[in-house]
Amino acid sequence: MQLPGAPGRRRPPVSHTFSVSSLWTVLLLVVCNFSAAQHVRSLRELSPADITTLALTPDPLKNLDPSNPSSHLAKILIPRPPDTANNTLVREYIVSTLKALKWDVEIDSFVADTPYGKKKMANVIATKDPKAARRVILSAHFDSKFFPSFPESQFLGATDSAAPCAMLLDLAEALDPLLNHRQKLLDEGDEDEEDSETADTTLQLVFFDGEEAYKMWTATDSIYGARHLAEKWEGTYVPSVQARRIHPPGNMLSTIDHLILLDLLGSERPLIRSYYLSTSWLFDAVVSVEKRLLASQSSSFVGDNLQSFFVPRTQLTSQGGFIEDDHIPFLRRGVNILHMITSPFPRVWHTIADDASALHLPTLRRWNLIFRIFVAEYLGLRPPPAGTTTRDDDPSANGHADRSELYQ
Repeated sequence: MQLPGAPGRRRPPVSHTFSVSSLWTVLLLVVCNFSAAQHVRSLRELSPADITTLALTPDPLKNLDPSNPSSHLAKILIPRPPDTANNTLVREYIVSTLKALKWDVEIDSFVADTPYGKKKMANVIATKDPKAARRVILSAHFDSKFFPSFPESQFLGATDSAAPCAMLLDLAEALDPLLNHRQKLLDEGDEDEEDSETADTTLQLVFFDGEEAYKMWTATDSIYGARHLAEKWEGTYVPSVQARRIHPPGNMLSTIDHLILLDLLGSERPLIRSYYLSTSWLFDAVVSVEKRLLASQSSSFVGDNLQSFFVPRTQLTSQGGFIEDDHIPFLRRGVNILHMITSPFPRVWHTIADDASALHLPTLRRWNLIFRIFVAEYLGLRPPPAGTTTRDDDPSANGHADRSELYQ
């Protein structure tokens, strides 16, 4: 994410002063935005009772509490630049957490040329149902920015993007029983699914490596993992089983309905904007979820601050800017993007102060609830009835005894 006039910095919304190269970049992205198919779904809202169930089970804060040493956030919140032992530890934790849920996990390893020489990097791609014809991707980068000297080398990147990664792991654990229940109904022919597209869509999580620039943010020193994966998927055609359900068959990018990117989340009073017309309806759906949570006036849902996280958009325009981030290689290839990033950036951005103290627990809890409900509605999921068995594995298999058989 880089700004005009701010070398090495990611880009807040475009200013009114452009270089020629910046202008061409903007025009290119505008063309990509309009060329992306506006893949609109009809989302069915959860009932208040379902929202309450999903909001409370599992505990939406436990895994985002940095003071809890067993939380996902605590496991990720260490310095973790690419090609370091800590980066490997975090990646292995992400992988083990998702494999415990029996998701299909792929490691996309590659070697990148950086200003500091060749660096080994690896994206993590976790898919609930790898045979599904369609997928919605939620993503974040798990690396932290490299600084060559102490104390900056101890940069933790709590908002950037340890907290978003922890949110994704929580999302997988919260929705896994619902996804299993839906699959069980489909297998038994008991699912009353009017929209076959919803039934054919799976949830995929992508954790990008190498998002941060080593020195100056350029086309070659930034978003290493995203650039590699977008190019790889562009040249990879769907397996025959999936191809029979896609018209016409295409590459892996053609199976993505939407890519939703989380970044710089976790600090108090974020401001999220809609950047792309092709996903303005999707932005509105997220806003709708928050409005319903706020309307409940339950402090256990949203805390005491009832200010919205979202900047109202006009009906016909986006917010008039863009932020360079991991989504750009996919946007340029025609993928529909929803960019969930706060702008202006948190005050602690790229400073040693982006640590646990930069996070606001009620804000983290609200984000968890928003994403749980939004993705459940996107995929047409419902909490299974009380007493329904939703997983066939041992309740303690993933080391989190309170997360299995959640809806009994």
